[in-house]
Amino acid sequence: MPADKADMTDLADPRSGDPLWALMYHSVADPTDDPYQVTVSPGRLERQLRWLRRRGLAGVSMAELLRARAEGRGAGLVGLTFDDGYADFVETAVPLLRKHGCSATVFVLPGRPGGTNEWDSPGPRKPLLTEDGVREAAAAGMEIGSHGLLHVDLVTADDTTLAAETARSRELLRALTGGEVGGFCYPYGTVDARVVAAVRAAGYSYACAIDPGPLTGMHALPRIHVGERDTGLRLHLKRRLHHRRREPVPAAAFAAYARSAAYRASVASEVVPTALPAATP
Repeated sequence: MPADKADMTDLADPRSGDPLWALMYHSVADPTDDPYQVTVSPGRLERQLRWLRRRGLAGVSMAELLRARAEGRGAGLVGLTFDDGYADFVETAVPLLRKHGCSATVFVLPGRPGGTNEWDSPGPRKPLLTEDGVREAAAAGMEIGSHGLLHVDLVTADDTTLAAETARSRELLRALTGGEVGGFCYPYGTVDARVVAAVRAAGYSYACAIDPGPLTGMHALPRIHVGERDTGLRLHLKRRLHHRRREPVPAAAFAAYARSAAYRASVASEVVPTALPAATP
């Protein structure tokens, strides 16, 4: 079976495994000095977005993806997420996303507005979004989620720090954007039952991890790392192997979400970007 047709079969047939697929990006810039392999060049990102479109896939924010899944219409949608809230998200990623008719979720650190990625050492210092940059991303139709306050490992954090990183970061982002903040992303991808409970208690409707194993659910959604080396072939293989390498999100989780106040708030707070251009080849 041709690769394109195989991809669409996996999306349409629930027997092939859970079709929820979310991609995890970080910085969009020159990847030459990138010891952690978290940087994708603008050219590579554009080729990846074209690869999705050629296969009839639409890149959307996590909020949009989860709303669609709750309404039974998620086939063909891929979640696009950008961790850490780098300044290059607005400068470089947003124009490319809009060019290809995509939306995305950017997980930011309200405790470091206009700061740098000090947690990556050794490694190059990269600027993070300012408060104005966060508002600009929201105005462009991108979902704003929390990555905690300062990018700390929540599994090793004490209770006071955990509360600040989850509840306080949400309060700050709601005040900054004037909108709802439903999504959280675990720094470093580390998560345990205590941290999941804290995120849920802070009022988030969902949270993203990487490979949460048995914790997989609405507050521990699995994602796939995407880097500069990910050509179309590598993305195809990652797509095919996703449901074998990650625990499937239980269908009951989406059914419960569809009945929740968080879902109703997500629908009510949906942002429509201004002057979003039609997708181009």
